[in-house]
Amino acid sequence: MNLASIRIITADVDRLTHFYEAVTDTVATRPAPVFAEFRTTTGTLAIADTATVAMLGDYAPQPGSNNTVIIEFLVADVDAEFARLRNVLEVIVLEPTTMPWGNRSALFHDPDGNLVNLFSRPTDRGELHAVPHPAS
Repeated sequence: MNLASIRIITADVDRLTHFYEAVTDTVATRPAPVFAEFRTTTGTLAIADTATVAMLGDYAPQPGSNNTVIIEFLVADVDAEFARLRNVLEVIVLEPTTMPWGNRSALFHDPDGNLVNLFSRPTDRGELHAVPHPAS
């Protein structure tokens, strides 16, 4: 089994797509006005309108209500990516910081309030540590 994608449900696909185009520095694939996706070698981030889950009724995800998931992007240089994005970020949660386990992370909210983490592992930056490294 392979994780194929994470899908964010939103009331404004265009706004969120433009934000993640800035974050990923790529153009989303838009097979329909209510759907966008960013494919990477390790998975896909999809963005979909509430209409795509309407058939789920009361069980449908509610936009802007995430308080449990962090969307994480592994990057080569957290500081450079953060500097590139600084002007499009409305809510910065954590400026680039080296975490106790060695990863370098910067966290911010997307326009719907989802938490986003840009991180690099010490080995990605040419550093070596004896401690195992979690994802973020």
